[in-house]
Amino acid sequence: MGSSTEHRDAARIAAEAGQVLLRLKETSGSSDSDPRALGARGDRLSHDLIVDLLTRAYPGDPILSEEGRDDTRRIGSRRVWIVDPLDGTREFGEPGRIDWAVHVALIEDGQPIAAAVALPVRGLTMGMAPAAVLPPRSGDRLRIVVSRTRPPELAQQLASRLGGELIPMGSAGAKTMAVVLGEADVYVHSGGQYEWDSAAPIGVASAAGLHVSRIDGTPLQYNQPNPWLPDQLVCRPELAAAVLAAIQAAG
Repeated sequence: MGSSTEHRDAARIAAEAGQVLLRLKETSGSSDSDPRALGARGDRLSHDLIVDLLTRAYPGDPILSEEGRDDTRRIGSRRVWIVDPLDGTREFGEPGRIDWAVHVALIEDGQPIAAAVALPVRGLTMGMAPAAVLPPRSGDRLRIVVSRTRPPELAQQLASRLGGELIPMGSAGAKTMAVVLGEADVYVHSGGQYEWDSAAPIGVASAAGLHVSRIDGTPLQYNQPNPWLPDQLVCRPELAAAVLAAIQAAG
């Protein structure tokens, strides 16, 4: 587990970047703005801020960011910060959407030891210490969050096998936090993501007591030479056995 300072810094930096992104949206004009251009500006602005703040606070730590060059020093380092300055760039560029996030995670020996996910429109920044308290499950049907644009076939099969429903949502961080917040029960992704898409959300979810793994049940490992992760599963702990069995049955 990271130090109290590292936990505070992860949350502070994610929240600050979120506030900068909110101000950018407010000052960019109305819905006549080009969503892609706005998203690109948000990516760069948030990246520059996060990298500057992390470099000042932890000058010896490499940084892996979606918007930056891969710092190859990270491969030989026990520690690396993995960040997604704007997770859900498409949603950020669209008026009225809340399902975008900022991810900041400190990885040590392949695992998140401090992490925060900011959901700026909701005014929430969720971290590992203090960990979120998982609320009781509500509703009878299994709620599975999926991509708005690319819902995986695996999620559809799970919904069919387990009597669940699919809930479309934007960023990976927003989907994972929906499970942490008790607004969904399962987030399964089989189409591949990069480490920055999940490092911080997985840290927050794991600290909250959720089951986190690859879809075959094996652990997620970060700071790999190739930062591509083929799949992941986040779900309530009491559902893990049934969900993993259903994934295996789906083949």
